[in-house]
Amino acid sequence: MAVTNIIVGERPQESNVIPIVPGMRTDVSGRQVRNVILLSLPDDEYSLIRPHLEAVDLPHHLVLHEPAEKLEYGYFLNEGMTSLVVLTSDGRSVEVGIVGREGVVGTPLAVGLHRSPYRAIMQISGSGLRMKAAVMEDTLLAAPTLRIALARYALVQGLQVAQIAACNRLHEIEQRLARWLLMCQDRVDSELLPLTHDFMAQMLGTGRPTVSLAAGILQRAGLIENLRGSVKILNRKSLEGAACECYGVIQHFNGGLGLK
Repeated sequence: MAVTNIIVGERPQESNVIPIVPGMRTDVSGRQVRNVILLSLPDDEYSLIRPHLEAVDLPHHLVLHEPAEKLEYGYFLNEGMTSLVVLTSDGRSVEVGIVGREGVVGTPLAVGLHRSPYRAIMQISGSGLRMKAAVMEDTLLAAPTLRIALARYALVQGLQVAQIAACNRLHEIEQRLARWLLMCQDRVDSELLPLTHDFMAQMLGTGRPTVSLAAGILQRAGLIENLRGSVKILNRKSLEGAACECYGVIQHFNGGLGLK
């Protein structure tokens, strides 16, 4: 069936829609799109979904979805970073994955599922485009490139989750911290990461004193600088050398996703 014959949900008013400029990809308000998945789509598929993409600001600590709750939207980040977090009944949490502009938050929708086992929370503020879950599922029927891209990303994310689980169990905290800082920098494309030691401890599933000790080791080696409320990457190549093998494995999984 031709794409042009498929009507996907109710289309929003388009009287003020900014047309697509050749060589650029924008949302309906004219803001530039930086999400790698959206940039990878052919023009006909992007034109199909463009009216259904709602621009949203994504402030620090905004929860995009909770575990086991029905997914209302899929989110394509342009900037910022989302953490996928497992919560336990005693209130503890650990990060099992991260999403930046290379991917989408709400990957279960790509395979017809409507719930996620994780909390998705913005850990570095940014912005993006969201699409209603029902519209996304309907759109995938008419957008084969998007369907393949989302299914592939869902698989890569699953591999990332498994590797991080192994890393958290088997490797020393300074290796894990180096790996995690590199993964964060890959997604926000900045030397300065607005991350506190408290937050890093929570994400790595350990105590703050342990993270502060590991961060101090990396700082004395000249790899990072610990600032108030943030961490600055000073020597990325040496930081890669300090990370465990998991960073290289995850990077191999991420090949072609638009990351470093």
